[in-house]
Amino acid sequence: MLYQLYETQRSLMEPFADFALAASKLFSNPQSPLSQSPLAQRMSAGYDVLYRLGKDYEKPAFDIPTVDVDGVTVAISERVELNKPFCELRRFKRFSDDQATLATLKGQPAVLIVAPLSGHYATLLRDTVRTMLKDHKVYITDWKNARLVPLSEGEFHLDDYVNYVQEFIRHLQGIYGNCHVMSVCQPTVPALAAVSLMASRGELTPLSMTMMGGPIDARKSPTAVNSLAMNKSYEWFENNVVYRVPPSFAGAGRRVYPGFLQYTGFVAMNPSTHAKSHYDYFQDLIKGDDAGTEAHRKFYDEYNAVLDMDANYYLETIKVVFQEFSLVNGTWDVKGVDGKLERVRPQDITSTALFSVEGELDDISGSGQTEAVHSICSGVVDTEQKHFLVKGAGHYGIFSGRRWRDMVYPEVKAFIRSHQPVAQAAGASQPDAPAEEQAATANEPAARKVARKKQ
Repeated sequence: MLYQLYETQRSLMEPFADFALAASKLFSNPQSPLSQSPLAQRMSAGYDVLYRLGKDYEKPAFDIPTVDVDGVTVAISERVELNKPFCELRRFKRFSDDQATLATLKGQPAVLIVAPLSGHYATLLRDTVRTMLKDHKVYITDWKNARLVPLSEGEFHLDDYVNYVQEFIRHLQGIYGNCHVMSVCQPTVPALAAVSLMASRGELTPLSMTMMGGPIDARKSPTAVNSLAMNKSYEWFENNVVYRVPPSFAGAGRRVYPGFLQYTGFVAMNPSTHAKSHYDYFQDLIKGDDAGTEAHRKFYDEYNAVLDMDANYYLETIKVVFQEFSLVNGTWDVKGVDGKLERVRPQDITSTALFSVEGELDDISGSGQTEAVHSICSGVVDTEQKHFLVKGAGHYGIFSGRRWRDMVYPEVKAFIRSHQPVAQAAGASQPDAPAEEQAATANEPAARKVARKKQ
């Protein structure tokens, strides 16, 4: 019922938002008589703020048409490599007619970025993707809005997330011989589970895993987000935040944790910060500060765009990650695509290097939560593990913005490169040819060769 009421309110507000946008333009257009008023600039700014507070925010585009690679502009083409009911594996294919640049691109590592499914779209990692594209072949998990997935597609569970990640890893391995995995925030847990299961079966595991700001062990330095999940019962979440999708959407009838409730929770964490940001935006509009207003729009176009999560996935994440701590306690069983249960054993990972990244001021995943990956992955030798604490960085700062680009990315790039096999010969570096990529593993680091044999 609450979901239906929200949608009704949103529909009623839509014409008022459109009116506010029109009024803002009337007061700011120099050809309009209304713009001649002494208060015109303030009126225009006020209506603009009202429009942005009332408008509906749809899924943003990644909008990465080009990147700069060593001073050369390289074109980017997005394509969907695999289309699953609840997720698209999206590739950012790079093109160049400069032969030297093309040779450089072909020799770079392939990276699967596992994006969060925790309220926002994968486009929240736009800056992460754009930066990584300079030195890597980039794929990302682009999760779908559950309210748009018909009931005929079935339910989506945390186990399905783990199985998706395994399938995507195998897909990249089939193309390049192997790949690297990078997970940001919530997916550090299912990504680690996916690789653990592959290791336990004796499958080829990724060359490296980079885990950034995730709740591997949510018991350490619990934040407000952790405390809510820990202090409320499973039944409380099921009874208070789970609703059915209204009839107006393709996923009508699906049980979800609605995006608008998640957004309310995001804002409630720092209401004064958001209020100040909107007031600053109002002031920038009056002053004509185009740079400041555009920065505000870009941030909130992304921040305000939220998606619904399938209720099964959401509730199981609460239970497994924040209430039972199943990963670190060694009690997590995942159902595979064949229907069989398998125990998640991170200690079975031996041939995948581990890099954990935490923000000093992270208020979502507290200090030590991500670093805990090193203690539970006891099969990985110490020389193949690394932890990096980003001074002065909050949660978003470790994967977006200046600190990400200047402090974190150089470390991530160096770690991945140090665990990327070297081609046997200069003429053999053709990453789009699987056989040649597989042959390149002959020159992988000696420590990994030993570990792979053990596995």
